[in-house]
Amino acid sequence: MSDTTRRFPPAVWATAFATLIAFMGIGVVDPLLSLIGKAMGATSAQVEWLFTSYIAIMAITMLISGVIATRLGGRMTMLLGLSLVVIFAALSGAAHSIPQLAVFRAGWGLGNAFFTSTALSVIVGASSGGVAAAITLYEAALGIGIAAGPLLGGFLGGVSWRYPFFGASVLMFIAVMCTFFLVSEPKQKEPPRTAADLFRAIRHPAVLINALAGLCYSFAFFTIMAYSPLTLKHLNPLALGWTYFAWGILVGISSVFVVNWLRPVLGPIRLLEYNMLALVVVFIAAALVPSGGLLWVIIVSGFFCGISNAMFTTLAMEVSPFSRSISSGTYNFVRWAGAAIAPVLSGWLADTFNPKLPFWVAAALVLVGCMALALARGILEHGLEANGHTEGLHAHG
Repeated sequence: MSDTTRRFPPAVWATAFATLIAFMGIGVVDPLLSLIGKAMGATSAQVEWLFTSYIAIMAITMLISGVIATRLGGRMTMLLGLSLVVIFAALSGAAHSIPQLAVFRAGWGLGNAFFTSTALSVIVGASSGGVAAAITLYEAALGIGIAAGPLLGGFLGGVSWRYPFFGASVLMFIAVMCTFFLVSEPKQKEPPRTAADLFRAIRHPAVLINALAGLCYSFAFFTIMAYSPLTLKHLNPLALGWTYFAWGILVGISSVFVVNWLRPVLGPIRLLEYNMLALVVVFIAAALVPSGGLLWVIIVSGFFCGISNAMFTTLAMEVSPFSRSISSGTYNFVRWAGAAIAPVLSGWLADTFNPKLPFWVAAALVLVGCMALALARGILEHGLEANGHTEGLHAHG
């Protein structure tokens, strides 16, 4: 048995594959926004409800999904979530209006919340190579999924905007089968939790600060992922697909490789601070460059988004003294709340004022998040030390 097989047994790979497909489903809509808007006569703000309804339901469900996972078990919770995605992805492809499509996307988000709140916990629990290695694999699957989603949407969307939804449903059904046959319940289950545990976790200073800074970042992330496709209306669906595929590849590369290189050099908190400052510059550039150069700014932003994705997720687990499911559920509830606001607010700002204004708002929020990290660095470092995560903690950048 190889070292990789020992560290990552089949259950881990099956969960990673399902993670890839789940996050592919988030981005599959990217190249379709303009097509759906034209087909249904919708404004930018109305089309953005396809993202906001999805993410808002995810955020709300995070309040209970971690609790449900400790009662049903990780495997059953993942199967429930994946099955819901299969159903609602297919229904999305059959929708006939924006409100109907938004409702089906909300159901899709419900399923994804049950899955994502459990997947990281299952991968960490089933891996024997440590938390960092497990999170690296999770982030790799996430990055590839984010990259592949727009490409799937671009290829199939060139025929009909409905086909990518049907394609996502079929792929998710394959993920259900892999999970059913390869994933088993861990021998040591987490004790049952209640919703009160989530609110108790939110009151923990390090958990709260990381989650609030993650909220600011997630708003910016979905300004890129959910709103920026509307600023590239001159591109056809396939060209949009390739654009966000390149963006997603950079997300994956930086979250898997660059983070592991830079964390020991700069330390986790300082690395995140520097990266957030770089993102402020990127969003200012997006607001200033002409439309012809915006495509390249969007692609480059993927590099910095990948670092933030990995570091915020890692810190959510490492600064928290609570169980994996509660730590993940708490962080995801807060950060998805920020993400849910971004698409529809960005669409409204673009329709009402200026298409570049959402990028200025994103830059301001990332700066606020960066300032919060800097001011609370001591609290976060204490949380890391208390839980035995000291790698690169005292490095100087």
